[in-house]
Amino acid sequence: MSKVHNSKVRQTGSLGKKIAVVVIGGTLLAQPVSSAISLDLNPFQAGTAAAAATAEPSLKLLQQSYITAGAQRMDYLWTTTRSGKAAKANIHVIQVDLTNPYVNLNTMSGKNDTVGKLNTVMNMTKENGAVAGINADVFITTTEGSPMGAQVISGTLMTSPMQIKGMYAFAVTKDRKPVIDSYTFDGKVTSADGSSFTLAGLNQSAYIPEGGSSNYSHLNALYIYNSAWGGAERPKNSSTTPTEALVVNGVVQQISDGKPLTGAIPADGYILRGHGTAAQFILEHLQVGQSVTSDYSLVSATSGQKVDPTSFEMLVGGHTILVNNGAAATFSRDITGVSGSSYVSRTAVGYSKDGTKVYLITSEDYGDSTGLNLKELQQVMVKLGVYKGINLDGGGSTTMIERPLGETSLRLAHSTQYDTTQRSISNSIGVFTTAPQGDLKGIAISGSNVLFVGQKTTFSVKGYDTYYNPYTVDGTNASWGSTTGVGSFSGNTFTASKPGTTNITVKSGSVTATYPVEVIGKDQIAELKLDTAAGVLSKGATVSIPVKVTLKNGKTYKLTGDSLQWEFTGFTATTSGDTLTVNSVNPGTTTGYAIGRYDGYGTMLPFTQGGSEKTFETFENVSYAINPQVTPSATTTGSVKLVTDLPGQTSGKALQISYDFSAGTGTKAVYAQFNGSSGKSIDGSPVSMTMDVYGDKSLNWLRAEFVDANGTAHLVDLAKQLDWTGWKSVKADLSAKGMAYPVKLKRVYVVTTPDGQDERAATGAVGIDNIKLQYAASTTTPTKGHIEMTIGKKSAVSNGKTIAMEVAPFETGGTTYVPIRFVTDAMGVTLKWDNKLNRVTVLNGSKMLEMVIGKKEININGALSQTEVAPMIKNGRTLIPIRLVSEKLGLKVTYDNKTKKIAID
Repeated sequence: MSKVHNSKVRQTGSLGKKIAVVVIGGTLLAQPVSSAISLDLNPFQAGTAAAAATAEPSLKLLQQSYITAGAQRMDYLWTTTRSGKAAKANIHVIQVDLTNPYVNLNTMSGKNDTVGKLNTVMNMTKENGAVAGINADVFITTTEGSPMGAQVISGTLMTSPMQIKGMYAFAVTKDRKPVIDSYTFDGKVTSADGSSFTLAGLNQSAYIPEGGSSNYSHLNALYIYNSAWGGAERPKNSSTTPTEALVVNGVVQQISDGKPLTGAIPADGYILRGHGTAAQFILEHLQVGQSVTSDYSLVSATSGQKVDPTSFEMLVGGHTILVNNGAAATFSRDITGVSGSSYVSRTAVGYSKDGTKVYLITSEDYGDSTGLNLKELQQVMVKLGVYKGINLDGGGSTTMIERPLGETSLRLAHSTQYDTTQRSISNSIGVFTTAPQGDLKGIAISGSNVLFVGQKTTFSVKGYDTYYNPYTVDGTNASWGSTTGVGSFSGNTFTASKPGTTNITVKSGSVTATYPVEVIGKDQIAELKLDTAAGVLSKGATVSIPVKVTLKNGKTYKLTGDSLQWEFTGFTATTSGDTLTVNSVNPGTTTGYAIGRYDGYGTMLPFTQGGSEKTFETFENVSYAINPQVTPSATTTGSVKLVTDLPGQTSGKALQISYDFSAGTGTKAVYAQFNGSSGKSIDGSPVSMTMDVYGDKSLNWLRAEFVDANGTAHLVDLAKQLDWTGWKSVKADLSAKGMAYPVKLKRVYVVTTPDGQDERAATGAVGIDNIKLQYAASTTTPTKGHIEMTIGKKSAVSNGKTIAMEVAPFETGGTTYVPIRFVTDAMGVTLKWDNKLNRVTVLNGSKMLEMVIGKKEININGALSQTEVAPMIKNGRTLIPIRLVSEKLGLKVTYDNKTKKIAID
């Protein structure tokens, strides 16, 4: 165990429990060599904004519940104005009452309780037995990822703070007092002959110190590593060759000159790692069999006094101070490295003026929740009642884990910046309970709180005791109901029947509970997408019809194809699960349409005489050049080559793109350019492209660039984030790109952009294989005619014939309206009219267009967009804004302002 001598910790034995540090990204500074710093409970989420907050912000409490005695989960909605536009963000808080004897805070570390082995907050929370947790310190992504600040777990110092200015830390003392301060490290090693050497740090990754004489932390420096160190090297990317000494029970056991020692560090020992002058000290003053002492402590920047780490129950590092004395504080260091002016996910910690409450705070950048910049985070913290608080790691690292009331398992409390994907980090703050088993206090309902019409879900009842910890209850005789008629129960299974909100109710014995549920309706949908370009118009043909629903708040859900109500034009069919089967085809039909609707909101799948798939490239026999290109060329390096040894590779050859983005700033990319730089030609007009991609979990962006017949470049996303390891098939939709065929595939590339760059790996390699192109059989577009109409006149010319119309075209507010029935009949376009819903549907080739009378929005193939004008009814006839509709259908509209004549081709 560590012993205290004159406010120093003398390393004489085991550290007790090995502690692991968790990594949290934030590009704070440059690094040595190749280093670079690095659920769906809440329905209030949405997009990104950029600019300074200007107007009266507000923070509204939406809901709160207990996690355990002394710890509450609270959800808030932050609303503000940025550049004259409204913005909102979801704020989540775990409030911990330090006066409650049953709740505790402690630091949680990486895999296997080590420093330098990254882990997710979920895994750390599970492994340590906590009931909640949030991510904590910043770390360097291209090293093992030890935290930048000090870390104390249960009174044991696990790692020292890096020599970086303006970095603050949060701690709770053994007498349960919260503390925020900035710390430095003080230590020395004393040999048996009385010689001593300054210790630079404990269990630390390589970094660039600030205010020192060297750009390399381990140059001419002596570090101590113990059994808590989990890194494969001591450390990675140090730019120095080590001389090391193994010390066990205060006695030197082994010395290695100019190379690292092998084997695990024993629990009752440590390794002194030196370079340059420090290596010289080891070789000249340490001898096998002789004693040595290593003493170290923290030093408070506020008082200048040494601080015994054993006086802390826990301590984690952070970034800048945000709040002091209940007001926004001046940032203690530059915030550029943590994208401080950008609106992203954020994590912070602070405490109340009386020191009794600790606030663990996160904000979301996902869906319609726009995240916060650091100035807004300061405002939020002040409104929450924070007296003193600091910034923790944010962006992709921001994660909150909780054990919901009555539950025995943990869950992600809200979406991360990558939806449900959690980033592995260096350390986190855990909430722990020591409460005994209490009496039954109440019950809570578990189950999905977002449903779709026709969807069934089973709810369960969970009990909690007087300490708000799980309590086993028998829910077999529970009585279930709902407050509104959006669905019905059979036992504890609820079937949603119509859109709306309701409160699910349950009574078990003498206790009751309610639970809010929302059934999604058409007005909440932004897109209804089928992951299929076209079906085959042939009896017995089948097509896969899984549905992706995107709501206006940015949330996405997957539905089976038979969740939609289908109507068919030109054929008959049936659906089962995600499969549609053609039963018969009407005589003479060359193009059919399957329109699927959810609560009236439609999407369309065309059916044609057949489709095909062609292999574009397997890289087995490449007869053209594939050249690398990098940008910016001054700082980015990379290569492309054909390889045969990627893990899991089943083909003979694959294309590998390697990249190094660790230097420079801004957007960086490494390209694999096909056929030199001119591109490889593509046959026909493919609607989609698939390829096998070997991901490196770097979270970088993988894209392709096509060049069309007009020389126009079209960028296509293959993976917005490379968030997997190993092989995966990806698919890109080419049909909506508006490319003029024929086209060429110019290049495939890996790219990182400035915003959130610290969240992504700076180096890595991606594999590409089996590129295939999918073609839909050409949908038959009716032969285009020629129409001439004149504003205010009921006579028109259709394909050379004069025809009388029941209502004349007219102009209002700069928009020309024409009768839609006349136009569609003349152009051979299919028109459907829903009298009940006042909805007009136009089908032309591979396009479906829908508008509702009086609504300024248009649905094109399931994707909704806003318009400046709306269709209307005049004299009992439907009129449409002709330029908007015709051009969306691929028709050409010309207008002679002098003669007021409209021509459509």
